[in-house]
Amino acid sequence: MSFEEFLAAPTPPPGVGPALQALWHDAHGDWPRAHTLSQEDAGPAGSWVHAYLHRREGDLANARYWYARAGRTAPARTVTLDAEREAIARELLQA
Repeated sequence: MSFEEFLAAPTPPPGVGPALQALWHDAHGDWPRAHTLSQEDAGPAGSWVHAYLHRREGDLANARYWYARAGRTAPARTVTLDAEREAIARELLQA
């Protein structure tokens, strides 16, 4: 599935895990549901999405904690939130 198909789906596509479901909900304006779903994935993908969501929220200290748990580095401040969401989704869709 392409990133474009993923975003255009009317609901989270079947068969994707909680981290990708979280990104779908975030892209469709439901941050609370996205946050809940990111917490359901205890692995690196869930932690990475959780970090991104706290960055979106503006809680950078909490975001740094979750990036570290995911084994990731926080993106540069010049990376937009939408660009980060797309990069995460593209990588997880290919995994």
